[in-house]
Amino acid sequence: MFKFYEFFAGGGMARAGLGEGWRCEFANDFDRKKGVTYKKNWGDGEMIVDDIRNIGLDDLPGHADLVWGSFPCQDLSLAGGGAGLRGDRSGTFWPFIAQLKELKIAGRAPTVIAVENVVGTLTSHKGADFTAICEALDNLGYRYGAFIADASHFVPQSRPRLFVIAIEKSVEPLKTGAGPTAPWHTAALKKAYSQLPEHLKDSWLWWHMPKPPKREMRFADVIEAKPASVKWHTAAETRALLSMMSDVNLAKVETAKAAGVTMVGGVYKRTRYHHGIKVQRAEVRFDDVAGCLRTPAGGSSRQLILVVDGERIRSRLISTRETARLMGLPDSYELPQAYNEAYHLTGDGVAVPVVRYIAKHILEPVVKGACASESLENDEKHIKPHPYIFFKNRLRRPCVANKK
Repeated sequence: MFKFYEFFAGGGMARAGLGEGWRCEFANDFDRKKGVTYKKNWGDGEMIVDDIRNIGLDDLPGHADLVWGSFPCQDLSLAGGGAGLRGDRSGTFWPFIAQLKELKIAGRAPTVIAVENVVGTLTSHKGADFTAICEALDNLGYRYGAFIADASHFVPQSRPRLFVIAIEKSVEPLKTGAGPTAPWHTAALKKAYSQLPEHLKDSWLWWHMPKPPKREMRFADVIEAKPASVKWHTAAETRALLSMMSDVNLAKVETAKAAGVTMVGGVYKRTRYHHGIKVQRAEVRFDDVAGCLRTPAGGSSRQLILVVDGERIRSRLISTRETARLMGLPDSYELPQAYNEAYHLTGDGVAVPVVRYIAKHILEPVVKGACASESLENDEKHIKPHPYIFFKNRLRRPCVANKK
């Protein structure tokens, strides 16, 4: 089995995405409530609930093939305060790098590092924060590449996220393409890359994955008829919600009524200007994709749903189980009982099928190739290069995967 450490683990959604072929050796999160949920679903053997700064090498058993870090996004988000990597929350990226540095000094550097965060990371401080991430990985002795993966390719939720995948410089990637490819390398990413200093571009990799197959799951497929965590609005409450919509959004509702099938729309309340006056508007989308789940710091960040079946229109808050389904979690996953706590857990996570796709097409081929390379040198045999990578230098540490 492949082995990994999971920093900023939350409810263990990266772990769920990596799957049964990966064994978690260590997990960490600062949030006590998230830690409780993690242990309920994964057991209490790996999770340490503490500040990342308090984690030492003795807490990190053995060697890991992969270190995963979905560090906090609040200071990098476009909706945040703009503190970026200098902020108290997103700034925990630096203690994460410090942990990796200690592993390297101890001769236990992972083959692969995976970093995940919001797309706003690319433009935070005019690109300086993204450059700092690349610089930190370069200083650790890694090559790296980034791509944008939207969860909407796999589940009915609009959730584009930035992934930076770094590999040890002793692992030489086979260049299968001359540059960026759709849908992974967006205009924003290509611009961020163009702003990197030349020495960081020299360590850059254009990761390639096949285009995902067409998503089969519809938004309506995740909706509960009788949710336990929320109640349907009264008719008066639904009318009040509709009254908050602009003519454009009301027209969307009328189109949904005429669709001939049950339509589900995601609704967010937003502050807009109307004739120079701030007003709260309810904005709906019926494109079979939910809006991006966010942590419920305020009422406006909680997503509502509008279910339209001909002339019948119902509304309510999205349920916690529905948010879990939108993140790709199975119904067997145990959620917190409190609504805000469960919503915060799912809205602050990484989409499970996205992680699985990355693991299948990048992480696992890289680690398998690394082990094959070591076996080649140990046995003095020649094997066909892996389609993703080839190797020219001996790895500096023993291979972890497939060892007991």
